[in-house]
Amino acid sequence: MTETAAEAVKSIVSRVPQAADGGVRIRDTGPEKGFEISVAPAPEPDDTVVTASGAQVYLDAGARDALDDRVLDAQLGEDGSVRFALADQA
Repeated sequence: MTETAAEAVKSIVSRVPQAADGGVRIRDTGPEKGFEISVAPAPEPDDTVVTASGAQVYLDAGARDALDDRVLDAQLGEDGSVRFALADQA
């Protein structure tokens, strides 16, 4: 997870009071749909937790396997919007 992605995750999570100590959960919804991202107050029991700069990302088993060699990055818009992207690890 890049520093920009960590800041984006923290910004998104801070907007959801019931998930203030939580993170962003990425779930693999299959080859046709890709990944689903949501704010979660805590990881599910089988999630892998990735922490960077105080941000937490929870990966379900499918996402963990599919994203093992990838880096989560983000672009922050001036209007507060966030756009996530995946890049190859260097």
